[in-house]
Amino acid sequence: MSEGLFLEDLGVGRQVEVAHVVTDADIVKFAEASGDFNPVHLDEAYAQTTPFKGRIAHGMLSGAFISAALANKLPGPGSVYLAQSLKFKRPVRPGDEVVTRIEVTKLDERRGFVWLDTTCLVNGKAVVEGEAMVQAPRRAKAEGAVA
Repeated sequence: MSEGLFLEDLGVGRQVEVAHVVTDADIVKFAEASGDFNPVHLDEAYAQTTPFKGRIAHGMLSGAFISAALANKLPGPGSVYLAQSLKFKRPVRPGDEVVTRIEVTKLDERRGFVWLDTTCLVNGKAVVEGEAMVQAPRRAKAEGAVA
């Protein structure tokens, strides 16, 4: 498990990037986990007949990369995912390296809420853009639980 950040460690502008190369196995596993067997993701012959002219990854696979970055890096373990908006801008294809960028944009220290810009990029171009809201753990509560 990664070490997370506490609310007290966060500030507007803090960011993290995580990269992942999308594989055929990722797409198949996501289809199995989600139940989304749309042939545009799994059948190259079918996908060639679409405007994409080839297979594309599920849009929510990039959403899952955002979830992983929030859960593991910023803020990290102990955070609670409360909301997420997503806009799918471009397709992601097998073999693409998706860079997930998370940046703190606003903090509500009283309630422990953190708003973050969430972006996935391929070759420097946004494929997914959105905003997340999480509740970050507080240092005092975590240290009190250990004592």
